[in-house]
Amino acid sequence: MTQRTTRVFDTMQELCSAVATDIQDVIATDVTARGECHIVLTGGTVGIALLRDIDPSNDAIDWTHVHVWWGDERFVESDSADRNDGQATKALLGRIRIPAENVHRMPAREDGLSLDEAARSYAAELSEFFGADFPRFDLVLLGVGPDAHVASLFPGLPGISVSGQTVIAVRDSPKPPPERISLSLPSINSSRRVWVVASGDDKAEAIHLATTSRDPNVAPVSAVGGSEETCLYVDASAASKSKEFD
Repeated sequence: MTQRTTRVFDTMQELCSAVATDIQDVIATDVTARGECHIVLTGGTVGIALLRDIDPSNDAIDWTHVHVWWGDERFVESDSADRNDGQATKALLGRIRIPAENVHRMPAREDGLSLDEAARSYAAELSEFFGADFPRFDLVLLGVGPDAHVASLFPGLPGISVSGQTVIAVRDSPKPPPERISLSLPSINSSRRVWVVASGDDKAEAIHLATTSRDPNVAPVSAVGGSEETCLYVDASAASKSKEFD
């Protein structure tokens, strides 16, 4: 896992604009160099806001060679406002020319699968595309909660310790709704790049723990990182408790 770097911005809007620009650069570079790019999206206020700043008319990006995945999803109906994929569609995916088969949504409640079956279904899709024990995403975007959770890996819950699965079923999320599907920590950490994005005073303690905690059961965010790059993108409010950023 790479050493973390941190970029601090004065405002949330500056943060979102910078991440959106960097995402477009990564996609353009990877598609040119490798023929495709696999990116994992996140939900949350910042995770969705930064998608709105991506330019759908950017000629440097051929969206037909981009695959979109999710770090976690609420196991609710597909048209629920709680779904990360629905929010991402409104913010970005509905504005770009990306083939439907390149958008890899996690199962919804009406798909006729139990929660465990839904997790296994997404794991099978990952295995089909990557042909390895764990997926090799090019970029994973992660938000972070005030409790320092990432994706649906919550402090004190067993999901953070799962090692032999790519996707887990979550039944007891302390943040509603309780049933979710999430990438496991090894899936996240098998990625080339992991970027954590955070804004606001309520995220300050979590961002502090991201660089100081050594216990993923206390602060899951402290345990994530890419094999080539790990970066915290934060605004000044989220960085306010982290003296190491001064």
